[in-house]
Amino acid sequence: MAESPVETISIKQLLEVGAHFGHQVGRWNPRMKSYIYTQRNGIHILDLQKTELLLNKACELVRKIASEGHDILFVGTKRQAQESIAQESTRCGMPFVNQRWIGGTLTNFNTIQSRINYLSQLEDRKSKGEFERLPKKEVLKLEREIQRLERSMGGLKTMTKIPGALFIIDTSRESIAVAEANRMKIPIIGVVDTNSDPFVIDHVIPANDDAIRTIKLITTKMADSILEGKALQKVEQEQLAAESAEALINQKVLSFSPDSEPSKLENTNNIETTTDIADNKTQ
Repeated sequence: MAESPVETISIKQLLEVGAHFGHQVGRWNPRMKSYIYTQRNGIHILDLQKTELLLNKACELVRKIASEGHDILFVGTKRQAQESIAQESTRCGMPFVNQRWIGGTLTNFNTIQSRINYLSQLEDRKSKGEFERLPKKEVLKLEREIQRLERSMGGLKTMTKIPGALFIIDTSRESIAVAEANRMKIPIIGVVDTNSDPFVIDHVIPANDDAIRTIKLITTKMADSILEGKALQKVEQEQLAAESAEALINQKVLSFSPDSEPSKLENTNNIETTTDIADNKTQ
């Protein structure tokens, strides 16, 4: 089946949300030189033509990963990104980290998973009313534990396996997440500003990682691409199911042999002949 193209983001949209503004010239990372268009009033200006191209490529990649059934982990713990990361990842059904990256989230996944399971068990006990039978002091302690785990791991409850990719806002701030993903050889799609190192990111999106509107635009587009990938996966699964059903029907048709019909008729004739002979003898 031919894939419909992903709706792309234009340079005008990027310009309107201030995606082109970098950091002060003195704070730049020289490795970002190829993504910088010019400088103005001591501020680096990013080349939005490259941003547009790389962002749309990243969207196509995310769409493909989602269509294959893999998770994309959204990461953004800075204040400007927290709300967008939580909202858009939830909308597309993906895990997220928007408070603090816990060391070992990827490299020690089994331990993290056990803590997530513990959180789910506590929430389940609370919903069943088991806390009502406990002393108030113990209930208070368990509720604080739920709040603590929910704050740090609540966004990871849907992540039951290592993600297929990471989408990160501000790769400098999330350096531990970047290091863990690189160690695990998990592709990183990162919004990289002029003060960051693009060499440690697999798929760079050069853009302003401090502007709320820029973060919202890019994160929303990532979520849209994931939803498109999931829809494509559903269509492919339905096609496979239909093809399997058709193959099963064809197999049953082929297993039915028409050569068996004459033998049935012959047996029927023999039965009728034997009946006639028996009737004649009786007469």
